[in-house]
Amino acid sequence: MITQPSHVPERLGLLATSAVDPFLTEELLKGEQVHGGIDLAKVVEPLPEDDSRWWVEPIRSLVEDAMFEFREDRTRADAWLAPRLHATLRLTRREAADKRLWNHIALAVAPDYVAWRHLSEPTVNRPERRIVAERFRGPADRQCFSRLWWAAELFRNGPDYGPVADACGNQDLVHTVLRMDVIDHRPTAQALVRLLRSGLVTTGREINGLCVAISTAGATLTYDVLAPDEPRDPAALRDWIAEAESAPPVERYELPNGPDEDPVPEESVAALTGYFTELFETAPVRGRKSGD
Repeated sequence: MITQPSHVPERLGLLATSAVDPFLTEELLKGEQVHGGIDLAKVVEPLPEDDSRWWVEPIRSLVEDAMFEFREDRTRADAWLAPRLHATLRLTRREAADKRLWNHIALAVAPDYVAWRHLSEPTVNRPERRIVAERFRGPADRQCFSRLWWAAELFRNGPDYGPVADACGNQDLVHTVLRMDVIDHRPTAQALVRLLRSGLVTTGREINGLCVAISTAGATLTYDVLAPDEPRDPAALRDWIAEAESAPPVERYELPNGPDEDPVPEESVAALTGYFTELFETAPVRGRKSGD
């Protein structure tokens, strides 16, 4: 397994997608050897030096702890890392939508983590172990770090990251749901986690079937009407971001706290949980027999 580059920057930067490909070598995608880091640093746009959020060390520390703690089961690292990455890298949604930031984290800061987490296991049809390039510079639902940050952003219940850990503990849920527009509706996200916790939906086929039904119903039914949400207070997020400079490192054995926003109204979550349960009964689940 590859190690971190010999040159790891002290601060985060912006790496344009057009500049990424020369560093996605066959040796890197096979998990054999990483770039040195010096040449990559030459094409990185720096971020403002007066913002303490851009220090690399807290992120390096997190990924190194994750690789050690979950060395026997790499997929379990997602549920642990997602809330802690979100609480460490305190971003606005506009900042998080900039792919150049995630490109830089994946290639300059922690390519060894990307390889550790996403190097495929050999199979009969694909005996060569390989990392899909999208894990370094792909869309938000595929890129190694952006998918975790956005999962935490969309599934947190105000300051509570508990639903994030539950959601990210199911690979099928995160992979499917991050591509749904309706997931930005907070009661929808919390209702999905509640169904997951109840054990009603567990397998990939069940989750895919339910998500298809939710998206289809959402095209004709406005979930905002069925399950209204409270408007967010932008001041809470601004204060949380401003506190980044003095915030201690996130806890390793307890979940951190997110922005001090109001949680989702319980009556809205309960209403959607009941409605989604009814949808699931007729959802198109492959392999499910009628009457199951």
